[in-house]
Amino acid sequence: MSGEKRREEILKTISSADTPVSGTALAARFHVSRQVIVQDIALLRAANHSIISTNRGYLIQNADTCSCVVCVSHTDEQIEEELNLIVDTGGCVEDVFVEHAVYGRLEAPLPIRSRRDVKNFLADIKDGKASPLKNLTSGVHYHTIRADSAQTLELIKKELSQKGFLKC
Repeated sequence: MSGEKRREEILKTISSADTPVSGTALAARFHVSRQVIVQDIALLRAANHSIISTNRGYLIQNADTCSCVVCVSHTDEQIEEELNLIVDTGGCVEDVFVEHAVYGRLEAPLPIRSRRDVKNFLADIKDGKASPLKNLTSGVHYHTIRADSAQTLELIKKELSQKGFLKC
């Protein structure tokens, strides 16, 4: 398979996926090294394809969506409730970031689109792989939320506000 054809197939694969597709999985599928996949992704980005890299793999950022940033605060025990509220209302949590007094903005991608993604994220935290960024700033943190429409984003913000999570 030519490189051009492989890149077309990579684009189709990650465009049709509901969850991130790992570089290792792409490499196995196309019988190339993971480094070749990294180079292919760079070429696809150079061709103006909106590919997002996450710790779980690659995603396509859909151009037919809207996004906003929300400022929220809650306890560790409420993380699951907050994230499930967002995905259940039709949103995708793209990232989490905090504004740290010393380090400035600290950010991490979080492509959370489903309850399964929420469950996996929480399992990683409970396994001791990481502590939530919000703990660096007394619970206050930000999320970029993506949804299919501005109305869906407004509904998500309304729900977050009703639960007492929305802070700004």
